[in-house]
Amino acid sequence: MKLTSAEANKLIKQLRDEIALIEAQEKNAYRFVAATIEDKEEVRPNYSFAEIATALDEREEKIRRIKHALNVFNATTKPDGVDMTIDELLVWLPQVRDRLRRLAVMLSEPEKERVSNSGRTSIIEYEYANYDYDEVRLAFETLTEMKNKALTALDVANNTLRFDAEI
Repeated sequence: MKLTSAEANKLIKQLRDEIALIEAQEKNAYRFVAATIEDKEEVRPNYSFAEIATALDEREEKIRRIKHALNVFNATTKPDGVDMTIDELLVWLPQVRDRLRRLAVMLSEPEKERVSNSGRTSIIEYEYANYDYDEVRLAFETLTEMKNKALTALDVANNTLRFDAEI
């Protein structure tokens, strides 16, 4: 079966939803209550452990096959215009997010700020930024542009490039 990453993830979600439904139905059927005056065979719900186990096994195997094919695709595919595979991008993007957060903090700091001395001394102290704001701003803008380009390329790849999943 040919799938895009987006389709594969939707299919995995659908299979997980089916597993949750099967498990909920099983929970409602694997035990039951019967009054002592009832014939328990007449009130016994329809339940087959073997059928449930088979249904769960089938869906779990499909998930494994899809995820394996998706992992192979991610490890071997470089989106257009990006010099990283998808799996490298999936590691890089959180790293970029963290770095951008740090740079944003640096950009929000004042270049010079008076330090409170709580009246202990008459000497006025200042805390100074020890970096070039323009350099940090350029790094922030460049990294933001790289991240946005990578995200767009990743979106295109996830929604257009197809891979084989044997399910």
